[in-house]
Amino acid sequence: MAHLTTNPAEKERFMCIYPSYINSKKTIAEGRRIPAEKAVENPSCVEIRDVLTAAGVNVLVENKMYPREWNRDVQFRGRVRIQLKLEDGSLCQDKFASRKDVMFYVAEMIPKLKSRTQKSGGAEAGSQQGEGGKKGKKKKK
Repeated sequence: MAHLTTNPAEKERFMCIYPSYINSKKTIAEGRRIPAEKAVENPSCVEIRDVLTAAGVNVLVENKMYPREWNRDVQFRGRVRIQLKLEDGSLCQDKFASRKDVMFYVAEMIPKLKSRTQKSGGAEAGSQQGEGGKKGKKKKK
């Protein structure tokens, strides 16, 4: 019997984070929930999971699509669920008192992940030039 539970420790009651919530490439209408300057460029579910697991939070990854995500690509799939509260209603971690706290933390930590720092090759100016070059080529076609 599927009945709604009020127990914050139940998986159905975990907070959801879709990568779109913290994607700097998205507009508010497309689902971004934090300021663009604090958001991350195209975050993935795996990155969100890694950051939160490292923070010691109870994390679940589900193979779900964000309804406002038009791109059905695998890299845009996924939803991360996080346990914010214990069974008695108290917070699991004081630094994560709200959804926004979690989003800001994840957006701050993803750029520091090894997978992110290695891709840019250390020099951020170089990686930005590379991206600009790619965009220029697309326009010429």
